[in-house]
Amino acid sequence: MIVGVGIDVVDIERFGQSLERTPGLAARLFTDHELASTGVASLAARFAAKEAVAKALGAPGDLRWTDAEVVTQESGRPSLQLTGDVAAAAEAQGIRTWHVSLSHDGGIATALVVAES
Repeated sequence: MIVGVGIDVVDIERFGQSLERTPGLAARLFTDHELASTGVASLAARFAAKEAVAKALGAPGDLRWTDAEVVTQESGRPSLQLTGDVAAAAEAQGIRTWHVSLSHDGGIATALVVAES
């Protein structure tokens, strides 16, 4: 049963400027694994996914960005790896399965997340 849906869009150029302008921002938003494997468009899509996860959870304010990691499966399909407070919030809501879709084109990155019990 679907218990939450989240969607978010990010302007890639503006996001890149924010990363350049704010030292340490990337490290607060992304895991080392995410930072090592992606460019700015992919990072923007991953940030959109993190925002979408928060929306699917009802936007609790105490979540750490790095507790929701977007990982790429061997097939190329994105998936979510949740830890810490994000995993606890999902467990408290009975969420057992996450679906995530990422895209970036025309200067915009987007993510859709569906949470199932």
